[in-house]
Amino acid sequence: MASIIEAADAAVKAANVKLISIHLAMAIGGKGFVSFTGEVADVQAAVEAGAAVIEKKGLLVEKVVIPSPRKEIISEFI
Repeated sequence: MASIIEAADAAVKAANVKLISIHLAMAIGGKGFVSFTGEVADVQAAVEAGAAVIEKKGLLVEKVVIPSPRKEIISEFI
């Protein structure tokens, strides 16, 4: 659980993004995820920085950047 917080911290420090949410590991097998918004290049840089923290610990499962998501997707996460 602390790893996702460390990743989010590294991500927001690495790029000009706004942190939307940190979803902590509850009922999803110990996995968590972070949501950001910003320019696509900034979000990609943030995701890479955050993923690097998790990857060093051998815990990275997946990383995804969705440019210009549909409103329905955004409403599910905000």
